[in-house]
Amino acid sequence: MPLNLLKFAFRSDYGEPRMFRRPDRLREEYDVVIIGGGGHGLAAAYYLAVEHGITNVAVLEKSYIGSGGTGRNTAIVRSNYLTEEGARFYQASVDLFRDLSRTLDLNLFYSERGHFTMAHSLASLRTQRWRAEVNKHLGIDSQEVGPDFIKEKIPEIDLTCGGHQPPICGALYHPPGAIARHDAVAWGYARGADQRGCEIHQGVSVTDIEVRDGAVTGVHTDKGFVKTTRVLSAVAGWTTHIQKMVGLRSPLVIHPLQALVTEPLKPWLNAIVVSASLHTYISQSSRGELVAGASLDPYELISMRSTLDFAETMAGHMMDLFPFLGDIKIMRQWAGLCDMTPDFSPIMGTTAIDGFFLDAGWGTWGFKATPISGYAMAHTIATGDNHDLIRPFNLSRFSEFDQVGEKGAASVGH
Repeated sequence: MPLNLLKFAFRSDYGEPRMFRRPDRLREEYDVVIIGGGGHGLAAAYYLAVEHGITNVAVLEKSYIGSGGTGRNTAIVRSNYLTEEGARFYQASVDLFRDLSRTLDLNLFYSERGHFTMAHSLASLRTQRWRAEVNKHLGIDSQEVGPDFIKEKIPEIDLTCGGHQPPICGALYHPPGAIARHDAVAWGYARGADQRGCEIHQGVSVTDIEVRDGAVTGVHTDKGFVKTTRVLSAVAGWTTHIQKMVGLRSPLVIHPLQALVTEPLKPWLNAIVVSASLHTYISQSSRGELVAGASLDPYELISMRSTLDFAETMAGHMMDLFPFLGDIKIMRQWAGLCDMTPDFSPIMGTTAIDGFFLDAGWGTWGFKATPISGYAMAHTIATGDNHDLIRPFNLSRFSEFDQVGEKGAASVGH
């Protein structure tokens, strides 16, 4: 053990400040109340303070920060979407992510690995070629690659999938594809918002939202009532509960999504591997764990319980791609909640209720959008006008029949 670390362990006063304060009580009034202490809500608070000078902000989290989707995802960052609206939006997020460790003064373990979306048929390969061309048109680094290129970058992969699945015949390769430490992103935004005067209240549940004459006037919580004229809901899988409080309807449905991590291994997988045909995505964390997930569970359910069926199926598909993994141990598995929209694009921005804003519909792609979502929602809350990047994602698109057709290209979505 290094001497400095040993000396630090025996100090009675570490001299290190808390990541953020824990206020004793709620104020009577806030300029903005953000419901949800995940990455999106905390990022919105941070950018409200940094970009717009709005610091009288309360972030209300019923559990602890990052306890929802932020802490229950596989932390993949990419921008190789098919629609122009989606690709531009996620590329803006990648641009912010690349310098976010420096911006927040916290090591987020952001690591560009290269993202492979494997094709197991010629039809799938044509789709990957289409995505690559759209990405290139928008200035996003993506390309179609063949089996030889895949094998060179990932020598351990079995392109034949052991004969159990159709063989891999090519892929969409997205070099900027990256992973990050998801909880550190939440901590960094929380600390940044707190340092600028915003308040983060953990263990506070919102029980109702006061609406008068079509406008927000306050929020009821289990710790009392607070006045506010602007409320942002950023609660992912719990959005349907919040929107009922203001009388809004949306086409959201909630599905569980499961993932797992294995015991740590020496670094060997320096890429993100996604197979839409196997509904599998795999990467290796900075600690050596293999992080793997699958597609949505096929039923609508608000539940964060994981299942044996998922672990068995996931293990089988991992071995189809990497047969030598047969002896490694699964250390833990979990489930998160995915708020899915019909077009596989988010719901963001203003609503029919004056002062009520939505940041929802993130399904399986919410983490990668954290920085730009916070930035765009802060602009929208501060100005009352939807940021240009999120105009296509407004809730009104469903009543206007102007959906963003990401579903056809999302595949496994990660």
